[in-house]
Amino acid sequence: MTRQQDASGLPGVQGAERADGLPFHPPALAAARAAAAITALLAALVGLVGLTGWILDTDVLKSVLPGVAVSMKANTSVAVATLGVSLFLVARGPLRPWTTAAARVAAVPALVIGALTLAEYVTGAGLGIDEVLFEDDTADVETGVPGRMGPNTAVALTLAGAASACASTRRLPAWVSQVMGLAVGAIGMLRLYGAAYAVPELERFGAYTGMALHTAPALVLLGAAVFLARPDEGLTGLLMNAGTTGALGRRLLVTALVVPPLLGWGVLAGEDAGLFGPRLGTALLVWGNVAALTVVIFAALAMGRRIEVAHARLAWQVRQNELLQAFMDHTPAVVFIKDLEGRYLAVNTRFEESLGLARDRLLGRRDLDVMPAGLGRHARDADLAMLAGGRPVQREESLTLPGGPREFLTTLFPLKDASGAPYAVCGVVTDITERVAAQREVERAQRRFRALLESAPDATLITDGSGTVVMANTQVEHVFGRSPGDLVGTRVVDLAPVARRRRQGALLDAYLRLRDPQPTVVDENLYGLHGDGSPFPVEVSVSSLQAERETLVVLFVRDITERRRAEAERAERYEQHRHIAYTLQHSLMGEPPTLAYLPSAHRYLASVQDPGVGGDWFDIIPLGGRRTGVIIGDVMGRGLEAAAVMGQLRAASHALARTGATPSRLMTSLDAFVGDLADQLVTCLYLILDQDTCEVTVCSAGHLPVIVLPPGGAPGRLRTPVGVPLGVNEPGGGGVPFEEATRPLPPGSVLVLYTDGLVEQPGTDIEARIDVLTHTVGVTLKGARADPKILDRAADRLISTLITAPADHDDDVTLLLLGVPGPNGPDTDR
Repeated sequence: MTRQQDASGLPGVQGAERADGLPFHPPALAAARAAAAITALLAALVGLVGLTGWILDTDVLKSVLPGVAVSMKANTSVAVATLGVSLFLVARGPLRPWTTAAARVAAVPALVIGALTLAEYVTGAGLGIDEVLFEDDTADVETGVPGRMGPNTAVALTLAGAASACASTRRLPAWVSQVMGLAVGAIGMLRLYGAAYAVPELERFGAYTGMALHTAPALVLLGAAVFLARPDEGLTGLLMNAGTTGALGRRLLVTALVVPPLLGWGVLAGEDAGLFGPRLGTALLVWGNVAALTVVIFAALAMGRRIEVAHARLAWQVRQNELLQAFMDHTPAVVFIKDLEGRYLAVNTRFEESLGLARDRLLGRRDLDVMPAGLGRHARDADLAMLAGGRPVQREESLTLPGGPREFLTTLFPLKDASGAPYAVCGVVTDITERVAAQREVERAQRRFRALLESAPDATLITDGSGTVVMANTQVEHVFGRSPGDLVGTRVVDLAPVARRRRQGALLDAYLRLRDPQPTVVDENLYGLHGDGSPFPVEVSVSSLQAERETLVVLFVRDITERRRAEAERAERYEQHRHIAYTLQHSLMGEPPTLAYLPSAHRYLASVQDPGVGGDWFDIIPLGGRRTGVIIGDVMGRGLEAAAVMGQLRAASHALARTGATPSRLMTSLDAFVGDLADQLVTCLYLILDQDTCEVTVCSAGHLPVIVLPPGGAPGRLRTPVGVPLGVNEPGGGGVPFEEATRPLPPGSVLVLYTDGLVEQPGTDIEARIDVLTHTVGVTLKGARADPKILDRAADRLISTLITAPADHDDDVTLLLLGVPGPNGPDTDR
């Protein structure tokens, strides 16, 4: 990652850069590079001046003091000039392939000249390079060999050439060239100190050629250019950084470069003036350095204190940044921070995962560098729009990612410094695809619910637990004459007439108090109120709806005015039909004759399915003397059809009995009659009671047995043959004959004849029910006389005992009780 990509944009250090962990001000770096370029050009100018002196043979250009001081040799002039050009190319930057090559080529002459000259000094041989350009006419002034530069100059030029070559090679550490640059500058400063302090030993070494005076500042300039060429790296970076390290280093360097030379110059000046001797001068020099160092030390301590405070603050800030980064990394949302130029300063783990890039490949880059072009431009436009508004922005947007379209909630806000100026943009992006999908599903469900509510044919009211309407459909306008909006917020009981509100409100409260209220329908004595104040009957279907935090009540209200009118009309028609049916049934069955010699009681209950009309019948037929025929029958089926068949059979049986037909013959005739009727089946029993002989002759066509209660004995079934029901035998004769049997009947006995409607009950055994009837007869009539009133009360008791729910009984019921007095009339002794 480059230093440009690692830009941090910290608040308070705006526009600074970081390299090797040190902050830099770009203006300071630019000034350092400019200074390096200027010093390199000045050094090249010095070299060109000296070379011009050789070309024009001008002594004043060759030497600062012609005839007294050493001149700048021609080789030195060439080397200095080329080195100045090389370092200028390096310092002006940025280095491109052609500038790098040019800088290295320009450094080669100085490196070659210096190295060959040193070889001459080491080997003592002449390589012929000293006067290859010009003949040295200044060799008589402190020159060991004509045209040959001093050994210290050769060393400095060699180091300067190598330093320029290293500075143009970015792969090499900057400190390599900077150390050599400092050495070049030190060699030049040493010559300047010799001139300033009048110390010839610092100008030349023994019999060797000395260094020209104006060569020394050229070397100092070259050393400075090398040192400043890469100001944000190496040793120079320690001095140029914007932190406390750079400030402290610059102060110490200035002190080291200025104070000792000034103190030395002052001591020498005092000695030359005779103010003090060498020993006192030395003491003063030492004291001055100690004083200067003490001042610098305390200044450094003060700065160190500030450094410690700043370090503590920085450590705290680093800890906060770590906590912030940890918070960001554990946040499920995408979090990022950018500078005002759109470069990423910080991102969290979620951001890395969303783009599939590591953090070091994101920091310092812009949106277009790490995102698709369209998405990158969209993100940058959003940042600029937020900065232009100066306020946080939150929006929902749909973005198409490599994995498909997703929904995001994006929050952008500026980070501001103490002055209120924005220095960065922070963004929080939350993936809300699932939430949006759930919200849309809720909205669809609400629309479906509303559509379902509106499609209901009845007025629909939804109330809260207190009975306040929270929602209503448009059907309320047709039922109550009020719009749904007018009803929302009103109490549902207010839709009832004033006189009925208390009762209907109590019904609703009672429903809500149920532990598990089930849907129910109420249509009795409930009334609503039209918009004009008129009441009307309603049917209300009520159910509960469990919401998130409360129970809602759903009321479906239907105006049943027309239903009530139709029910009234139907009830009236039913009553008319019932009267007609009763009249018909009564006319068909007739009223059995009341015989003084034969007390009786009877009951007839029609089926609830066909009130007043049925297929049961019985008849009591006087046969002359004290002989009486009794018949009872049950036509299978119900309604008018069974009643019509019953009427025909009753008439036929009555007529046959009047002819004196025996029971078996009467049954055979009735069977032939029923056989002519399609799909009819009849059970029937006919008996002839002869009170003179105290006998009874019985013939049964599939009918239930007669129960007989003898005087003083227990009730039981009359044992007689039972034939097949009427209508079973084939028409035209044949089949199963009907048998009759004669049994004695003690005077004072009671006979009980009945149809299956009395003893049949779903889920029970009919034999067990006959036993119940038999037992009830014994309990009811035990010790009683065969009196009509007693028999009548007994009939009621038998009906109430065996028919427990008359309103729900679905079959015809016929019951006949006969008291049988003896030959001499009613038994008064019983």
